[in-house]
Amino acid sequence: MKDKIDHISRRKFMEELRRYQKGSVTRRHFLGVTGLGTAAAVLGAAMPGLLPRRAFAQGSIGDRVVLATWPNYHDLANFDAFTAETGAAVQVNVFGSNEEMLAKLQAGGSGWDVFVPTNYAISTYVDQDLIEPLDLSLLPNYDAASFDPRFADPGTVGGKLYAVPKNWGTTGFAVNTSRSGGTTPATWKEFWDLTQTTFSGRTMVHDYQLTTIGNALKYFGFSFNSVDPAELAKAEELLLAAKPHLFAINSDYQPSMRSGDAWMTICWTGDGKQLNRDMPEIAYVLGREGGELWSDFYAVPKSAPHRAAAYALIDFLLRPEVNAREALFHGYPVPDARLSAILPAEVLADPILYPAADLLNALEFGAAVTLTDPNRAELMARFKSA
Repeated sequence: MKDKIDHISRRKFMEELRRYQKGSVTRRHFLGVTGLGTAAAVLGAAMPGLLPRRAFAQGSIGDRVVLATWPNYHDLANFDAFTAETGAAVQVNVFGSNEEMLAKLQAGGSGWDVFVPTNYAISTYVDQDLIEPLDLSLLPNYDAASFDPRFADPGTVGGKLYAVPKNWGTTGFAVNTSRSGGTTPATWKEFWDLTQTTFSGRTMVHDYQLTTIGNALKYFGFSFNSVDPAELAKAEELLLAAKPHLFAINSDYQPSMRSGDAWMTICWTGDGKQLNRDMPEIAYVLGREGGELWSDFYAVPKSAPHRAAAYALIDFLLRPEVNAREALFHGYPVPDARLSAILPAEVLADPILYPAADLLNALEFGAAVTLTDPNRAELMARFKSA
C-alpha cells in the first residue's frame, strides 16, 4: 500500500480546490487529497487563499497576549496552537458581566489586549473612548459579507467598525429535570416560583444586572430592558423575596450544576449545551415570555499593551477552521456563513443552539441604556447586599 497520492485528475483537483475556497474542507484535507503536501508554500503565491492569511507573518508579535472574556468560552487547544504558530502565549482573564469589564477599563491599567463585549455595551465603550476602530488590514481573515448583519451590526458605531463578531446566543435557564419529577418548566414565572418553593436553596442567578433583573421583569410580562421605575420596583420585590432561597449569585454556575449542589440556574446557550451534552437530565429552557438575544464580539482597548498580538489573536480565531473548533467546544452558534460548510449537520439542527422561531422571536437584544442606568445598578446592589 502506498502512503501518498501519485497523481490526481485535473477535474478532481479543481473540485477539491473549489471546496477548499468555499470553506467546505480544511486545508489539511485539501493538501492530503491533492497530494500537494510540502508544495503548499510554493503554490500559495500562485493560489491566493491556499495558505492561511496571517497579518503577523512579517515579524514577531511579542511573547504574550492578554484576553478578557467569559467563563467556558474558548477551546484552550486553539490558544496552544496560536502560541505554537506565533510564539505569543495567551493569558486569559475571566469576567462575569459587562459592568465588571467596563469598570476595569474605566479604572485604567487593565493590561488587556483583546476583550469580549456584548452587543449592547459597544456603543458605551466608544462613547467613553475606551476602544479603537479596528484596522482591517490587520484582520485579513475577517470577511464582513460572511456575517449575519443581525449579529454583526452592533460592532459598527458612527460608521466605524469597532468590534467583530465572536458568536451569538440566548439567555434562558438550565434545570435538572431529575430534581423536578421529570417535568421541565417552560416559563420565567415557573423559574421564580420553583426557586421559592421546591427548589429553595438550589437555584443560581447571574452576578449580572442585565440578565438577573431582566428575567425578573419577564415574570411580570415587562420588557427585559425596562428602566421604568415602577416596573423595576416590581422586579426588586421579586428578587428580594427570592434572595433567601438562592444557592448563589454567580455567573460561573457550571461547577455547581454538575456537582448537584445547584438544580437550576439562569444560563447562556453554550453553558446550556455543554451541561446537556454531558448530563442529559439537565434541560435548557427559553422562557416563553421572552428574554435575551445577544451577540458577543472581539474588540481591542485603546490601552492594549500588545497591539500586534491582539490583532494576530483575533485574526487567528476568525479563521473558519479555528472558529469551527471554538464552536464545537463552547456550544454557541457563530454568525459566520463560512462555518455552515464545516460544522456537522447535527450541530446546525440543534434546538438549543438554533431555537424554534416562536421562542426566538420573543427575545430582545439588550439595550445600551441598561448598562449605565443608575436605577438598575442600585437595584442590583441592594439585591446582592440583602
